[in-house]
Amino acid sequence: MARRCAAQGRCAGRRRNAVSAAQVVLVTGADLAPQAVEMLRDYTIVYAGKTPDEQQLIALCHEHQPVAIIVRYGRITPAVIAASAQLRVISKHGTGIDTIDAAAAAARGIAVKAALGANAAAVAEHTWALILACAKDVARLDARMHDGHWDKATHKSLELKGRTLGLVGLGAIGVRVAAVGQALGMRVLAHDPYAKALPAGVENVALADLFAAAHVVSLHCPLTPDNSNMIDAAALALMPDGAILVNTARGGLIDEAALLQALQNGKLRAAGLDSFCIEPFSGDHPFAHQPNVILSPHIGGVTSDAYVGMGTAAAANVLAVLAMLDGEARAAA
Repeated sequence: MARRCAAQGRCAGRRRNAVSAAQVVLVTGADLAPQAVEMLRDYTIVYAGKTPDEQQLIALCHEHQPVAIIVRYGRITPAVIAASAQLRVISKHGTGIDTIDAAAAAARGIAVKAALGANAAAVAEHTWALILACAKDVARLDARMHDGHWDKATHKSLELKGRTLGLVGLGAIGVRVAAVGQALGMRVLAHDPYAKALPAGVENVALADLFAAAHVVSLHCPLTPDNSNMIDAAALALMPDGAILVNTARGGLIDEAALLQALQNGKLRAAGLDSFCIEPFSGDHPFAHQPNVILSPHIGGVTSDAYVGMGTAAAANVLAVLAMLDGEARAAA
């Protein structure tokens, strides 16, 4: 059930008199950082709950006619966009806007904004947690020790110094991952056709060359129609035997069936996955039974600091667009 709250954070069954005429900001989640709520104090905030589906979002848009949607969970489809005649801006609580139908928004003249860089440090740190867990077999060795085993004489982990790190995407997250790789003594390759400048020591190469050379491949690009399933059987075949694949970007970048086969036949040493084609896992997902996969539930960017950063950036984007439109309306009056 949706919650409707005054901007100060108090929930109420009806709007308080002080904000009875306030415009509505719909949050497709159950909460927003208090700092972001304070920024939106002149608006009434409506919360859609933890896992809103399309019909719930349509109903909320019909009922409340929000001028802005802050997107945490769920998909903003053409039908959701059409349900509010007042909608002026869709602001992502994060960086990836693949859950927003940007074409439908553009057709209505609705701005689509992302909180660029707000969770970059958190995702970069999580990327390295997955890389190191894969290289050092942390999860398996931990489980073995809890079962009473001592595998020092039989186990060899992977040393990263002198090996090659390949980054697909070199934005705010990728450059942080690159810096850690360099600090560990790795050669760092990147493929990003949109990068204006590369950090010192990072080599920009063709995608196929990156796959062929990298002992660790880490994905940091947005999901688009052009790169869906970019990690397919052909891409995996190019990688060195025993390579590691890490994805803290979007699940749709990977052909999951092809990845599973590469993990099962030993082509890849391991994979660290924080995002998946279908979220949350539905049914009995095969990755859940694959021992050389480290899994996390799309929480790379979920830290206390990033929660505040994404919330305030999303709120700032809402306020900036609405202020601009208000200024244009005043100038035209």
